[in-house]
Amino acid sequence: MQPFMRMPARLLPALVLGLGLTLALGASRPGYAAQASLVVNASTGAILTADNADQPIRPASLTKMMTLYLTFEALGKGRLSWDEQIPISAHAAGTVPYKLGVAPGGTVSVREAVNGIIVISANDAAIALAERLGGTEDRFADMMTAKARQLSMTKTTFRTATGLTADGQFTTARDMAVLGLALMQHFPRQFPLFATRTTNFRGKPLTGHNYMLDLYPGVDGIKTGYTSASGYNVVTSVMAGGRRYIGVVLGYPTDKARDQQMVNLFRQYLQNPAAAQAASSPTIGGAVGLY
Repeated sequence: MQPFMRMPARLLPALVLGLGLTLALGASRPGYAAQASLVVNASTGAILTADNADQPIRPASLTKMMTLYLTFEALGKGRLSWDEQIPISAHAAGTVPYKLGVAPGGTVSVREAVNGIIVISANDAAIALAERLGGTEDRFADMMTAKARQLSMTKTTFRTATGLTADGQFTTARDMAVLGLALMQHFPRQFPLFATRTTNFRGKPLTGHNYMLDLYPGVDGIKTGYTSASGYNVVTSVMAGGRRYIGVVLGYPTDKARDQQMVNLFRQYLQNPAAAQAASSPTIGGAVGLY
């Protein structure tokens, strides 16, 4: 796996401001509330393209990026350990698939829960982590929103740990780009987990559905999402030409259309130096060294 670039924490608020300067709200498209996209240079904050990127859209399972952010944070602070067994409540066990399928009263390790979320977007694992860290999923959702504000994700509100449709739960392409960058920057040891394609849960092989890992060279994460209310969403991390980029595509009618849009954006802006140079003005914070 290629090493990845990190952007200093001081650039995250600047990125948010810079993205705001480049956004153009677009009209809603048929089928879903909106479609949106954005590509940003992760080391400089340069915005290569932004379309409708400040439009509120339901995040679906992209929500689990924040669930994992808070999990990684708790691991780093010693509030969790990878091998700790966390209980599966009736609420967690009763959620809809995808899930690990552990019965109420059973347990999973934090490692199993994290792998289940990354590979198959396991809803029961997300709720179990939420209840372990927040006491209830509702309280954990409040923690998620509070962390979003700390990261300057000003238009994101979380109501669940899973991303299943809930009143008032919205995000934007801009905010998801910031969250992707924050995961990359704040958790360099955990970030490579997002490239995991398969895992094994108690003898059962699990295969993921982040097809971008195979559709474009250099892709190593991060997360897909879908509900009928949101459409198909994805946040993608890619190394190209020695630089790391984060791409966001939201609200597409099929997973193939979503992934093709991401591929098209990467081809247009990452494989065409002239297009990338023209699109990357202004930059955010100037050139940044590698850590």
